[in-house]
Amino acid sequence: MRRPFDLTLYLVTDTELCRPRPVADVVRAAVAGGVTAVQVRDKVASRRELLALTRAVQAAVADRPDVSVVVNDAVDVALLAGADGVHVGQEDLPAAEVRALLGPDRLIGLSVESADDLEKALRLPPGTVDVVGLSPVWATPTKPEAGPGLGLDTVGHLTSLARAGGLCAVAIGGIDATRAAAVAATGVDGICVVSDICAADDPAAAARLLRAALAPVAIR
Repeated sequence: MRRPFDLTLYLVTDTELCRPRPVADVVRAAVAGGVTAVQVRDKVASRRELLALTRAVQAAVADRPDVSVVVNDAVDVALLAGADGVHVGQEDLPAAEVRALLGPDRLIGLSVESADDLEKALRLPPGTVDVVGLSPVWATPTKPEAGPGLGLDTVGHLTSLARAGGLCAVAIGGIDATRAAAVAATGVDGICVVSDICAADDPAAAARLLRAALAPVAIR
């Protein structure tokens, strides 16, 4: 049975930005501050290193079964670690193939960078994808290849289409505490943050600040 997942404040890890602290320590503090889901992302790590990193993050939040841990791209790592799911991009394995590997009980997220990407996601068989990551809201140095930002109006429009098709939507790219409420007001199910937490001197305080910014806006 698939666990319920709360995407309200979704941390995507960046090992370099966390340094010199272990990623797991940053995640533990961020969850204490209000992060509700974690995606383990390290584009330069070997599969062995990513597996170790994922297990370290899982151990860091072992006392918080309400917090989902998802692996970026690496389906094999997610399976070995028993992670809650996988997030794939447009250039990664096709979502339908990933679902076939993972089975029905784990979360699958898919990056969507345009209306065309979303239309293709909505044409997939029901249950293939659970959540689309709309990106980037604003251009961001943590993922320069993602191109120019979608902007808030487009994020809101794509969110409406995704929800009508039975998918959750989160937004990522350039979001910090000063922008969180505006993004939440587009109707997304959650916001994704990388540098605002990973690079913060106090990740717990950064997460609390983001949750406070989201509080006046009703994320479902």
